[in-house]
This record gives sequence, C-alpha cells and structure tokens, in this order.
Amino acid sequence: MVVKETYDVIVVGAGHAGCEAALASSRLGLNTIMFTVSMSSIAFMPCNPHIGGSSKGHLVREIDALGGEMGKNIDKTYLQSRMLNKSKGPAVHSLRAQADKERYSEEMRRTLQHTDNLTLRQGEIKELIIEGDETNYTVKGVVLTSNAEYYADAVILCTGTYLNARCVYGDVSENTGPNGLKAANYLTDSLLKYGIKMNRFKTGTPARIDGRTVDFSKMEEQPGDEVVVPFSFDNIGKDISRKQISCWLTYTNEETHKIIRDNIERSPLYNGDIESTGPRYCPSIESKVMTFADKERHHVFIEPEGEFTTEMYVGDMSSSLPEDVQFQMYRTVPGLENVKITRNAYAIEYDCIAGTELKASLEFKRIKNLFSAGQFNGSSGYEEAAAQGIIAGINASRKVKGLEPVVLNRSEAYIGVLIDDLVTKETNEPYRMMTSRAEYRLFLRQDNADIRLSKIGHEVGLIDDERYNALLDKEAKIEAEINRLKNVMVGANKNMQDFLASKNSAPLKTACSLADLMKRPELDYDLIAEIDPDREELSDIIKEQVYINIKYEGYIERQTRQIKHFLKMENKKIPDDIDYDDVESLRIEAREKLKKIRPETLGMASRIQGVSPADCAVLEVYIRK
Repeated sequence: MVVKETYDVIVVGAGHAGCEAALASSRLGLNTIMFTVSMSSIAFMPCNPHIGGSSKGHLVREIDALGGEMGKNIDKTYLQSRMLNKSKGPAVHSLRAQADKERYSEEMRRTLQHTDNLTLRQGEIKELIIEGDETNYTVKGVVLTSNAEYYADAVILCTGTYLNARCVYGDVSENTGPNGLKAANYLTDSLLKYGIKMNRFKTGTPARIDGRTVDFSKMEEQPGDEVVVPFSFDNIGKDISRKQISCWLTYTNEETHKIIRDNIERSPLYNGDIESTGPRYCPSIESKVMTFADKERHHVFIEPEGEFTTEMYVGDMSSSLPEDVQFQMYRTVPGLENVKITRNAYAIEYDCIAGTELKASLEFKRIKNLFSAGQFNGSSGYEEAAAQGIIAGINASRKVKGLEPVVLNRSEAYIGVLIDDLVTKETNEPYRMMTSRAEYRLFLRQDNADIRLSKIGHEVGLIDDERYNALLDKEAKIEAEINRLKNVMVGANKNMQDFLASKNSAPLKTACSLADLMKRPELDYDLIAEIDPDREELSDIIKEQVYINIKYEGYIERQTRQIKHFLKMENKKIPDDIDYDDVESLRIEAREKLKKIRPETLGMASRIQGVSPADCAVLEVYIRK
C-alpha cells in the first residue's frame, strides 16, 4: 500500500532556502512539510561557514526585516563578528560573522522542529505530480523514491547543489552531494519532461585542515569587533556579545604557483573533465594563478569551523587538483608547512534551472503553483538562497490563500535586485550578489532594512504587532530628532568659534542649524553634543539613523528622485496575454527576447539584454493604446 498524505505547502530541500521557505509558510498558518535527503544536512554549510559579508550582509538584514530566521540564527551561533568596509560610506558597510558550523545547523533544526504547522521528513523526491496540458500545467504534489505520494496546493523546490551532483578532484569523481551527502538523481528528468530549461553549474570548496598543525605565528591575526552589531533587529549587541575566536591571514607565493602550474593538466577544470560553468567571483586557486599570472601572491584566510573542533577552513583557496598536489601546494603557504588535511578540496557540479523560467514572484511560468528558490535558481551563496527562500515561502502561501504575490522591486531591497537579475537576465554562471549591482545602494543600506521592509513583513504576517510598533516608535524618534537638529540654531559667537577651531572646522560667518554643522566632514552627531546640551539621550541605533540621514541628505534626496522616475516604468504592467508579434516596430531580437522571458512590467523589459530603450518606447505606446 502506497503512503499518501496531503499538506498545504511542500518544500523540497532543507538548505538555507528551504528553511526560510518552510518557516515562512508554516508561520503564515499553512500546513507545511519539508523534505531533505538527510536530516543531518538541514541548514548545512558545505563551504565557508560564515554568514554575511559585502552585500550579503544586506540580504541577511532584509530577511530579518521581513520576519525570516537567518539573522537570528547567526546571532546565536557566531564565533566572530566584523563590520566590513567601515572606512567607506554607510552604503557599503556589511556585517559578516563566522559561524559555528554544527551549532548553526543544530539551532536551525531546533527552530524548525518547534514551529507549529511544520513537518520535517527525510526522503528524496523523484518526480512532480503535474496535471493539465502544456498550455496549463499545475503542480499537485510530489512522489518520493519510495513511491509515497504527497499532495499540496503549492510546491517549492529548494534543491541547492544536490540535483545530479558530482564531486570531483583530480581523477576522483563521486556522484554525491556536497561533503559526501546523498545526491538527488531523479528530479531533473521530471522537470525536463515539462519543458523546463536546465543548466549545469559548478562551484567548489577548499580543503579543511587540522588547526593543531598550523603555525599561527607566521600569520596575521584577524580579530572580531569589540562592539558587536547583531544581524537581527530584534537583538541588542551587548546582549549577544561573547568571547570571539580569531581568524588568520596568510598568502600564497611563487612556490605555490609553480606547483599549480606544473600540475594544471591534472586539474579537471583544465583537462576537460569539468565542462560546467563556475562562479566568476569565487574562482579556484588554480584559476586565479592561471588568470592573474602577474600576481606574486594571493591572500588565504584560515578560519575556524566551530568552537569545539580543530578543523579550519582554508578560505580563498578552493581547488579540484589531485590529492597529492593539494598536500604539496597547501604546505608552501606560510604557517601551513606541516599542515594535515582533514577533508580534501573538491569541485561540485549540479543541475539548476535558468532563472528566466520564473516570474518575479518565483513561481514557474510554465507550471502553476510551483515555486523555487536558492542555488537551484542559478544563484550562489547561503544568503542569496535564504533571501529567495523567504520570498518563495511568502508567495506560495499567498497563492494558496488567493492573494497577490509580494514582489520587491530594485528600489526597495537588495532582494529585489537579486530576484530581478535572476528572472530577467540569462545568467550563464552562478549569480553572486554585490553592492555594485544595486543602482540605489545609498538608499538600500543594511542599517535601514527594517525601516524599508518591516511594514511589508507586518502586512504579510511574519512581523508581529509588538515588533512593528517598536519600529514605528523608532521611526518617530528619528524623525523628531532630525527635525529638532534642523531647528536648533547656533550663532557665530566666541564659544562657538572656539569649539569649531578645536575640531579643525572653519569658523561660522552667520548663524546655522546643528543639522548644517553635522554635514561638515569633520563633525558628526556625537562631536556636536558639546554644543547641544538639551538633547535627549537616544539609543545608538537611532543616533546612527539621525547621523546618516542628515550627513547624506542631499545624496539621499537625489536618489529618491531617481527612484520616483524608476517606479514610473516599474509600475507599468504588461498584460499577461500580450502578443508581441502584434507590436509593430519592435526589432526582431527584442521581439524574441520578450516572447522568451515575458517580463511583467516595462521596467523589467528595459533590463532584458537585447531590448533597447526604443523598443520599450514602442511597447509603452502599444500598451497605452
């Protein structure tokens, strides 16, 4: 007798995307089941066990602002916390935390197992249950390799790097998922059956080493920040502060590079054994050495994998070279002369879909009620996966409830930039989020993610009233303090001139507001406290928002005007049933691209490669008529 069960939502995969998707749908009151090939792989970190970093920290803050879990989980389990790019402007400040790999997974599993409406199940999905014909496919459920059938109103695919996965180093090739976990070998055929375009991508990871065999005296210590900034807006830094563990910096050298060059034909990346596309912004050490032949050295970060393990991660030195070459090259790095490898570096190939198969809601265009998120969509990284996961979970839930999807645009969130890039651009390599991809990054800062997105999280149902009211109170205090500073005037008297001279600031010629003084490069909110005796004591978080909004007021206002112009195009919807063959004066290339991708708005159409501004103008006239 075949097992048959029915749920509201099925989530396939329990990586970072699957966890956020399952938590979102279950917290929104839908009976949800999440499948994983191994209960041990829930929220697993097969590569560098860290969360955040440049632009990725923005994503984690946005996930938290919407009501997600990643920020809370890393706040519980970090080994070291650092704010990156502090010497630059606030738009590129990015929080990064090294995680305790096992604890991160355990804490997320504990959260999942104690969430109402959520069932966890170990099992591999071999096919989708689809009804209808090619003009009207609808997903109805999934079938396991055991032939058990699970039915639901919506299905979310979050298979990560497990589909037809193959791990490779040198001559060794194993059909497994990351870290030797079981691969998922059947689902690809089910997707191809329904016309879904698939890609074959590659990523990789460096060796893990025994920290007891490392000579740290030859390396540069990288300590954590003294003042910890939480990822979750629910947390206060002093409440989550703990003793931190250092990371370490060292470098490759010419001897390292010679070993790599001498053995390059034994690398699957160069001898043809691996033909799939890898991430441009996270290349293997052999790719770096061959591509940047003029560089005398490349940095290498030695980072802990956990508090209670001696294993360490060799950052920025991923490889698919043979085992014997790995031993040789790692031992040329200062501090690693006598190192013992605990796990070999390897490359992993896997199946994923073309992101253009999806709507901006992350629902498949060809199959109704089927959603997907994470590396399965052609992205890379834990943070990118989790960001897509929470959106897929929200929108699958809303689809079941008969509500309109939540679609974040490029002016609202880094998540909006990420998803828009995936669904409009034909990505031919694993996509990585970067600050440079966001046109409005001064507005989309990590420090104001709650102000930008928690209203949406509250409307959706993932942010409770208590947290939302606290946000409203925070916003009111920020606005009140900004207005006060703009209205408190100071004169050009002797005391004021002496104060300015002590701060190496030019003297006043006439009276001005405290806000105007703050805009001077050499002054900030804390420094002017000396001449502002009536100010109320505010939290550091509110002070930061007051300072940024005043200091960068002109730039923020200019970007706000740019956003208003952007939204004019973004809000112009393209009818679902539009026949692009009827649109006269469209160039052939644009017509073909528009028919293939079927953008939802004129703004999306304008970002498709091969669609010119003139094509968009023609399309706009046609829609208006």
